[in-house]
Amino acid sequence: MKRHALSTRIWHWINALSVIVLFMSGLNISNAHRRLYWGDWGFDPSTAWLFVPRFPGWATIPNYYSLAGARDWHLLMAWVFSLSLLLFLIAALINGHLRRDIATRASEWRVAPISRDIRQHLRLDFGGHSGRYNSLQKASYGLVTLILLPLMILTGLTMSPAMNAAWPFLLDLFGGRQSARSIHFICAWLLFGFFIVHVVMVLLSGPIRQLRDMITGGHRDEAA
Repeated sequence: MKRHALSTRIWHWINALSVIVLFMSGLNISNAHRRLYWGDWGFDPSTAWLFVPRFPGWATIPNYYSLAGARDWHLLMAWVFSLSLLLFLIAALINGHLRRDIATRASEWRVAPISRDIRQHLRLDFGGHSGRYNSLQKASYGLVTLILLPLMILTGLTMSPAMNAAWPFLLDLFGGRQSARSIHFICAWLLFGFFIVHVVMVLLSGPIRQLRDMITGGHRDEAA
């Protein structure tokens, strides 16, 4: 049995590309107004809860300030991001990946298995799981896939006036457009943190094998 199904591998690389473009174009959009607020409105600096630094051109798409250009890239990749996530979740439900590899059981939330996984990670010991995710991996992948990514989509829709007209309940759900923008910003940086940790863990646990398995599928009986 393959360690990574074909649908998972395709989504992994499409999602990686779309998240990178969305993040970098989002930094360019952030440069247009570098203050964050809660509620429906936000203009007065005295009501901002955070002043965001200006991001340099090497970190943004385009690599120069262009709100229109950044929005074009952001909207294009938002469609790719959203549709690929939907198709991945459907495939994960059908092939059992969601139930088998991401959903956590009550026994995995006990102190003992969590403590064991933390100790193993601190020792850089990534073997012994027969290609299956441990409790920390399940919790992190579940948080990202089932909460952070959908939350990014919903808060993004809430910031659109057109979507507000079609689905006004979104504004009530997130407490206003500026609240949705703040949550969108927080989730984006949480995803960035996950991305950094994910890359570091891949480098520490054998990057060649990990990349090979995410391209070819690997085998589930190999150590994770």
